[in-house]
Amino acid sequence: MSSAQADAAEGSNRRVEVPWGTMQPTSLRGRSAAPSGAPAHFLPHIQGLRAIAVLLVVIYHFWPGRLTGGYIGVDVFFVISGFLITQQLSRELERTGRITLPSFWAKRVRRLLPAGLLVLLFSVIMTLTVMPLSALAENVKEIAASTFYVENWALAANSVDYLAASNDASLVQHYWSLSLEEQFYLIWPILLLAASLFGVKRLSAKAGAAKGRWNAMITLVVLVSVVSLVLSIVFTKNDPATAYFVTYTRVWEFGAGAILALIPRLRPTRAWAGNLLGYAGVVMVVGAAFVFDRNTAFPGYAALVPVLGTAAIIASHPSGRWFDVGRVLASRVPRFIGDISYSLYLWHWPLIVVAPFVPGWGLSIYNRIALLAICFVLAWLTKKFVEDPARQWRFWVARKPRFSFSFMLAGMAVLALLIGGVWGVQQPKYQAAADQLASTVASPPDCFGAASGPGPVVTSLAGTTASASAPLAAAALCSNAALAGTIVPSPGFGNADRPAHPECLVTLNDSGLYACHFGSTDPAAKRVALIGDSHAYALLEPFIQLATDNGWALTTYIKGGCPWNTDALQGADAFSVSCNTWRGNLTTELATVAPYDAVFTAALADAGAPGTSATGKALATGFSAAWNQVTSRGTPVVTMVDNPAWSDDPNKCLRTEAEADCVEPRADGLVADPPVGVAAAASIAAGEKVTLLDFTSTFCNTNDCYAVIGGANVYRDQDHLTNTFATTLAPYLTSALVAAMAP
Repeated sequence: MSSAQADAAEGSNRRVEVPWGTMQPTSLRGRSAAPSGAPAHFLPHIQGLRAIAVLLVVIYHFWPGRLTGGYIGVDVFFVISGFLITQQLSRELERTGRITLPSFWAKRVRRLLPAGLLVLLFSVIMTLTVMPLSALAENVKEIAASTFYVENWALAANSVDYLAASNDASLVQHYWSLSLEEQFYLIWPILLLAASLFGVKRLSAKAGAAKGRWNAMITLVVLVSVVSLVLSIVFTKNDPATAYFVTYTRVWEFGAGAILALIPRLRPTRAWAGNLLGYAGVVMVVGAAFVFDRNTAFPGYAALVPVLGTAAIIASHPSGRWFDVGRVLASRVPRFIGDISYSLYLWHWPLIVVAPFVPGWGLSIYNRIALLAICFVLAWLTKKFVEDPARQWRFWVARKPRFSFSFMLAGMAVLALLIGGVWGVQQPKYQAAADQLASTVASPPDCFGAASGPGPVVTSLAGTTASASAPLAAAALCSNAALAGTIVPSPGFGNADRPAHPECLVTLNDSGLYACHFGSTDPAAKRVALIGDSHAYALLEPFIQLATDNGWALTTYIKGGCPWNTDALQGADAFSVSCNTWRGNLTTELATVAPYDAVFTAALADAGAPGTSATGKALATGFSAAWNQVTSRGTPVVTMVDNPAWSDDPNKCLRTEAEADCVEPRADGLVADPPVGVAAAASIAAGEKVTLLDFTSTFCNTNDCYAVIGGANVYRDQDHLTNTFATTLAPYLTSALVAAMAP
């Protein structure tokens, strides 16, 4: 087969997050009719399988709450990729006894790189013109990683950072699966070629050259797949964030398709058996997309469901009756979506990320549907005017593989230069914003942030002190005319304004109890502990400040997503197990160390658990029981009602709208009867030394909650405070702790 013919064959079947545009396997008995001009080995039902996979991924990204496990579409593509690539390579080995590696790799370059580089170029332009400064470093780093197809490893390295998950996603985060596939393309033909040569030289004496070759390849694929599956299970249990992205935990999914390609006997020959297998596979794949969610330990054992389901669909008997699974999947609409699946996958994610930052573009259901339609149009245009011409251009196809490699290197080099140019233009702006931020925090103006009032309502054993209760007379508020129109940090930089010392925040699936120490080292100094989840971590900088200013010794125990509470999480997922274990470790620690002079704790309020609900009551009881672990030893506890949560990051609104228009309805932002307030009331009634700070009147008026208070940008995302605003709470926190530690 000539290079041009091979590339034409490649274009027949496409999908997402796999080797879009690989050659199709030898047809099965009773196959449905292939499109005119398609190669004899074309399997049209794989186009429909690609359509299912890409729709799962796209719908999941547009509406993650509706299709909680749609991410398994990636795994579907991995299986298809392993099947098609192994079929192509094994045919070449059977026909010629070798694999022409340069030609194989050059075809991948011609098929995948043009559209891939186009979307990366779009992402570079968006980073320069539309995306906020806070996203600069992440986007530049990940566009560079995607350009050189190592994005999966970049994300694996970053996935251990809990805060990274709360940042705005990068424009090219979805390139992780493409990077993994490119690595597969690079290594897989070498492995098969090595196995083939070994089989011919060492096994042919007994089995014959052809059989020796196949036995060796099958043995290799099975061994590699088994080892990879074991690694996937082990790493998913012990390091799930990394396990999701790295290559060695995913190879077995490609291997499942490869085994199906190398052992044709696994495929049924009767129509009824093929339909039974195929429809069962569809149920497994689609069912997993609805049943799985972010708490599913994945990939690991769970990935067996979509992987085996995909293998069953591929192996199904694609006969010609209208109800046969192969005929349904090969119908016009699924085939069209399969045709554009590569470009659809490339375009949908950056458009989702960019859209909220486009002036006038909302987040309503109508905006999402319109954006989805735009994705389909761009995908079709890219296929028609980029993918197909690049694959069929004779000036390119007829030349030797090194011409394709030269184009690849040139394209990557140009993109790298553009990325560097964007960094050169934007980094000074980023640094200027960072310097302004540092200057303001070091020497805040009068009435900045929470200092503008009103302050918190304080409730303790001494009673309720409404030193700044709502509604407060305007005369009691602090006002600074110079702050009018000021927003620090700027809306473009707010997402980057987070505490230092990320090592003090235990990541989501880590159960280790890691304490950080700040302030005085004098054994006689008062000892204060900061305990809680990421909302306690948001207060780390003001606590370091007050420890330094007052000569206290500060110790922190903080785990992302895991408040200090004795109400055990019921799930069996990795996070629930790690949170319960961490809490047990914390209980042991607090019982072992000398009693602290005071403990401050904060936690995210669950909007779905008001204090009057069964869940809220259980949380309140759990808070009180946790605090009793230290109050029973004479240590006072200071806690706070959580800040309001927003339906979306207010920085997005502040970038395009007036400050006065960026508000969250109070009823939506606050939890009714917050469990922490219920717990504090119960503990105080029981005579325990617990103090509750309620900053609600600082954050909200009677109707709405603010995005900017006293010139300070309050939020760095939907519910975490900016480091800047958090530091303005320091005087109130100090006052409460001093009062709590008083004899």
